[in-house]
Amino acid sequence: MESISDFFQELTKRSPRSVLTPDQQLDKMLRSSAYLKAFEAEHPELTRDDYMRSLSMVYASVKEQYWCQNCPGLAKCPNIVPGHFSVLDVQSGQIVSALSSCAKQQAYEDEQRVKKLMRSYYVSAETLLANFSESVELDESNQPAVAAAIRFCREYTSGQKAKGLYFHGPFGVGKSYLMGAIARELSHNNIASLMVYVPDFIREVKESIADQSYTGKLELLKEVPVLILDDIGAESLTPWIRDEVLGVVLHQRVNNHLPTLFTSNYSLEELEEHLAISNGNRIDVTKARRIMERIRHYVDVYLIEGDNRRING
Repeated sequence: MESISDFFQELTKRSPRSVLTPDQQLDKMLRSSAYLKAFEAEHPELTRDDYMRSLSMVYASVKEQYWCQNCPGLAKCPNIVPGHFSVLDVQSGQIVSALSSCAKQQAYEDEQRVKKLMRSYYVSAETLLANFSESVELDESNQPAVAAAIRFCREYTSGQKAKGLYFHGPFGVGKSYLMGAIARELSHNNIASLMVYVPDFIREVKESIADQSYTGKLELLKEVPVLILDDIGAESLTPWIRDEVLGVVLHQRVNNHLPTLFTSNYSLEELEEHLAISNGNRIDVTKARRIMERIRHYVDVYLIEGDNRRING
């Protein structure tokens, strides 16, 4: 069988006077294209005249199938519609063609869909790439939390009422990474999430008080199907942030039965102490407890211990 690449090279090298006739082009393609030979074998009812009537479609499909077999990458795809190739078919006895997306295009579209579903504020790219099947490492300290994370995804995806999660423990044990895996797993099931690194987000809210530009972002926190508040307790807290930002967001989510997931270096008791500190040395236990009422009863709590993976990794 002739090489299909030789056929295309021959076409480009020929002068106008020596260009192949349509019959010669068809013969060359039938001899050199494995794709066209397979199509011909699948449709023995087609005559030569059928191929000749649709020669331009046949040529385009053969050429695009050839490029796909020698793919230069999605960014350099030479096909008429990048990331797609023509597929031949038969309808009402005539050869027709339709576009089909290649595996690389499908992977790109999947990744774009995931990015739209996995929104985030100030969360590292590494965290957002986490997934249960490849990158989450199991050990004795995190096994219950990983099982809870997988269970949450399964229950929420199936439409069951799922409690939020509260992962706490020392620095670098993988709390945020595990939350990233949850967000990615949800995205594969077309469920939107928002992961927020609380300290940086709170700083941004403070800086945008004057022009009120933070209000739209708070609406997103209130309404997103699954909210992940990463490193709560590490923020520089003020009474206004506690009562008018955290309190309002959590109150709205509780009322709408939307799960909120948390990571923290603090246990729930320690987080309550943190939330009680107002301006200066003033302690406001009542308002702190009001916030905790919107957390404590709506999450399952897991302690994750172990070595600091950032250091040991």
